[in-house]
Amino acid sequence: MLEVEMKFPADDLAQLEDRLGKQGAQFKVRQEERDSYHSAPYRDFAKTDEALRVRAAGDSNYITYKGPKRDADTKTREEIEVPLAAGQHVASNMAKLLETLGFRHVAIITKSRRQYRLQWKGFEVVIALDRVQDVGNYIELEIMAPEDQYAAARAAVVELGQALGLTQPERRSYLELWLEEHGGKS
Repeated sequence: MLEVEMKFPADDLAQLEDRLGKQGAQFKVRQEERDSYHSAPYRDFAKTDEALRVRAAGDSNYITYKGPKRDADTKTREEIEVPLAAGQHVASNMAKLLETLGFRHVAIITKSRRQYRLQWKGFEVVIALDRVQDVGNYIELEIMAPEDQYAAARAAVVELGQALGLTQPERRSYLELWLEEHGGKS
């Protein structure tokens, strides 16, 4: 599956929530997320524009691979996400397993996320209002789509951004923004 996404800096999350309500978006969940990023021992993910993370979201846990970005305007990339067992210790054990296998720990990104859903142009759009520690506030618009629906999903995300008055897309990931701020490398 492709993750077709656009992200924008957001000075006023409350104002964005009002705009989302006017578009018919439905609030789904508020949660704290902790993403532990790792780099492979056999290639440099910063150079290949890939990412591997272990996410703890509430009591749920996931391991996610993200491939290189596909176009210059959106953050479209292949995403493979595998759910892990529930529980607070599972994500940390998965991170420890990766490090034991030679994967290098890069950073931990924490955020508070308010998630909405919206039917738009034939797609379900997941909208996240994020307060990312040491990075800032952002809104993400995301559609998960099969390869053959890429162009339509991309157009839908772009149009929704415009409808919400979002004008400054940010293609860098939270990890890239965090590393730039903290002088680290992935």
